[in-house]
Amino acid sequence: MSGVFGSMEDVTLLEHLPAETDPDSIYEAFVEWNAERGLTLYPAQEEALIEVVSGNNLILATPTGSGKSLVAAGAHFAALAEGRRTFYTAPIKALVSEKFFDLCAIFGSENVGMMTGDAAVNSSAPIICCTAEILANIALRDGEEADVDQVVMDEFHFYSDPDRGWAWQVPLIELPHAQFILMSATLGDMTRFEKDLTRRTGRPTTTIRSATRPVPLYFSYRMTPLHETLEELLEAKQAPVYVVHFTQASAMERAQALMSINMCTREEKDAIAEMIGGFRFTTRFGRALSRLVRHGIGVHHAGMLPKYRRLVERLAQAGLLKVICGTDTLGVGVNVPIRTVLFTALSKFDGKRVRLLSAREFHQIAGRAGRAGFDTAGYVVCQAPEHVIENERALAKAGDDPKKRRKVVRKKPPEGFVNWSEETFNRLRQAEPEPLVSRFKVSNAMLLNVINRPGDCFQAMKRLLTDNHEDRKAQRRHISHAIAIYRSLLAGGVVEQLPEPDEQGRRARLTVDLQPEFALNQNLSTFALAAFELLDPESPTYALDIVSIIESILDDPRPILQAQLNKARAEAIAEMKAEGIEYEERMERLVEITYPMPLEDLLFSAYETYRRGHPWVGDYTVSPKSIVRDMFERAMTFSEYVQYYELARAEGTVLRYLADAYRTLDRTVPEHFKTDDLQDLIEWLGELVRQVDSSLIDEWEKLQNPDEALEESEEIEEKPKPVTANQRAFRVLVRNAMFRLVELAALEKEEELAELAPDIDWTAALDAYYEEHDEILTGPDARGPNLLLIDTSEPGVWRVRQIIDDPEGDHDWGISAEVDLAASDEEGRAVVRVTAFDRLG
Repeated sequence: MSGVFGSMEDVTLLEHLPAETDPDSIYEAFVEWNAERGLTLYPAQEEALIEVVSGNNLILATPTGSGKSLVAAGAHFAALAEGRRTFYTAPIKALVSEKFFDLCAIFGSENVGMMTGDAAVNSSAPIICCTAEILANIALRDGEEADVDQVVMDEFHFYSDPDRGWAWQVPLIELPHAQFILMSATLGDMTRFEKDLTRRTGRPTTTIRSATRPVPLYFSYRMTPLHETLEELLEAKQAPVYVVHFTQASAMERAQALMSINMCTREEKDAIAEMIGGFRFTTRFGRALSRLVRHGIGVHHAGMLPKYRRLVERLAQAGLLKVICGTDTLGVGVNVPIRTVLFTALSKFDGKRVRLLSAREFHQIAGRAGRAGFDTAGYVVCQAPEHVIENERALAKAGDDPKKRRKVVRKKPPEGFVNWSEETFNRLRQAEPEPLVSRFKVSNAMLLNVINRPGDCFQAMKRLLTDNHEDRKAQRRHISHAIAIYRSLLAGGVVEQLPEPDEQGRRARLTVDLQPEFALNQNLSTFALAAFELLDPESPTYALDIVSIIESILDDPRPILQAQLNKARAEAIAEMKAEGIEYEERMERLVEITYPMPLEDLLFSAYETYRRGHPWVGDYTVSPKSIVRDMFERAMTFSEYVQYYELARAEGTVLRYLADAYRTLDRTVPEHFKTDDLQDLIEWLGELVRQVDSSLIDEWEKLQNPDEALEESEEIEEKPKPVTANQRAFRVLVRNAMFRLVELAALEKEEELAELAPDIDWTAALDAYYEEHDEILTGPDARGPNLLLIDTSEPGVWRVRQIIDDPEGDHDWGISAEVDLAASDEEGRAVVRVTAFDRLG
């Protein structure tokens, strides 16, 4: 595996473990390993490693590209040499997973484990990679007795994250025996952390800063239109350029607008085409991306399919992309080499309002410019606002003539625009990142973890609530909240106060058993298990109802739910207009429209009942929704679903949700609940995800076998297994493709039927059907396997007959089709050619 640590061939760090474990021996062994790989440590790295091997706490506040990952590896090496257990934490699961494989390559997979909440691999290993929340819950559960000797916290500026910052603070409070290494390029003033860590751990704490980047940055402010700025940067050999946008839509729009610029030579375009090879651009967004990357333009944002992001990264690493249009999320865990960062704006919408970037946000993005080992300089460029550029050009055209200048009609800024200028740009580049702000929180899970640990929980909670980083006013608020939670636990009979301390020193104890690895896995999984019992196994919708329970405990994918809501409201408005309902009443009714929420009443009622006996779930809320179920009931392929809800820019979000749903269904639902219909559905979902982008499922499988995953493939896209190889899942794909035709026929959508099956005269066929029957049924019986006949006797072709469920139950009409197996494997879906819609007999 390549990366900051080099390739597999030169990784022999375990062989360098010194016989003596004094600081000098450990330091020299680590330096020697790097020297063998041709690496010389920067002065800041040397200083940092000396502090680490001396057993001191370290705050490493050096710029991006200055080798913080190497210091982290040195810290793990020192801990391993001394027989101590070390944890690496990061803010996102993808970064944790990436670091897991990096450390497996260095220290061997037997010495490295991972815990992310939905994945646990070798969790008793001496080196653990985990999200900050996992470590925080371990610290709450075990306190000073936690088996944690060293903590390396990467991207420590997440301490100020409003929702997740608590998880970065709790380990600092609860693990006084641990050695801490806090790392980020944008920390600001850390004086109070130095003092606080030393007070808590008794270890000296050193902050190492370095304003000197290995690759210096040069800043400029441009008054030229963006396409002219880019042409100048390309001519000056300052590519690759990352063009920063603050929405995914604007990144894609900009990329398409740049197609008029000739980015690459013929030879470079040929090299791009050769590297792309047989890569499958399987979605509408993918086909647009294919045109862009062949022109030397990349797009990169969180809404893309992982395989598309990986393609852009690999092409960029090969030096073949000149411009990459992306969002401001590139600051964490993104492997895109960049020489120039070009800001299109210095303001962003943060979910509540449009505001200027903070100094931390600016430095986090700007710091990506310039690649150590590749570039001798990095460049940070900022565009003036478009209306300012246009106005300046108009005034320049008018010249010095006062009359002409007065006649110039100045373009106004867009509504809600927050202005920035060169002064703003200079202020941000010179400003230190803002001081980190405490985001401590009290929750049910926090109290239950502390109560369940040995010792006096009241003293433990008192210390946690009064010795955190909050001010006194906030602490009093947290204390009141904690008391309220404790009283509710007592009233609910979940906790009982003991008249005398028990043998483990507890003054209160839980009357219920917490689930294994409490608070470390899916938060509402035990609720889902209880809710399964409420379903009727004989119901024709039983399998889909199980799916709905699982979907209700998954995180809400906001872009998808918003798209569903928009679609539902648009359809409702159309129906109300057709009925002649007045505007005011339409608007009143529209408020009641929501996205699909199957089993809504059952789930909310069951949740309230369950919460009374299991109050820790009160930190989370059940959330009925229908995405997997909706896709299955509509019998849509991934591409059809994305197109139906206009989710092209968020197809990566769709796929990640489907992958999460698949893993949760596969791992959370006990075997005795898995009927044949449900097993079919699970197989279908897994195969659907795998065929769209196998990396999400492959990554899960690689985590189970990290040694096999360390050999990095030269292929940009790992081809999935043939879709026909999983015959159970393929039958469901065929069944869905055929039932999609039935649904469209029932709705008499002849244009869509003609697109899917152009060889059929659908108007004549439907007229003939409706002469004999009043409607085409589409209920559970209509889509069941009993009404689909499949003949697999002929090599390479399945012949299928989808029988129509008519009101009389005659079952005399049907749709006949051929399924081309080779074409299906090529396209990763059931390729069906309809041959007839007719009456038999």
